[in-house]
Amino acid sequence: MPQQAWSKKRERQYDHIRDELEDRGRSESEAEEIASRTVNKERARHGESTSHSRTSTEDISSGRRGGLRSHKGSGGRTRDQLYEEARKKGIEGRSKMNKAELERAVGR
Repeated sequence: MPQQAWSKKRERQYDHIRDELEDRGRSESEAEEIASRTVNKERARHGESTSHSRTSTEDISSGRRGGLRSHKGSGGRTRDQLYEEARKKGIEGRSKMNKAELERAVGR
């Protein structure tokens, strides 16, 4: 069964995602695969595809999921990153705080 062609909007979305992933150091083939999966999932969520998986339509969107998972890698942000955020927010006593205290102070 032939696939339905992507709209111009989805083509632009694919190009944007692929280029961003390549800029962040992903290989070309890996960036292309991730971009196409992301676009196909968004098409399924918006009813633009003829077939889809349950998770494509019931899971949270790719953009929202990425936002929720940012800064949550092994251990989250580093103490230095938290310190910089505290400095920008003008939190006093930040130089004497440990990582857990900085996390509470910046409110995330």
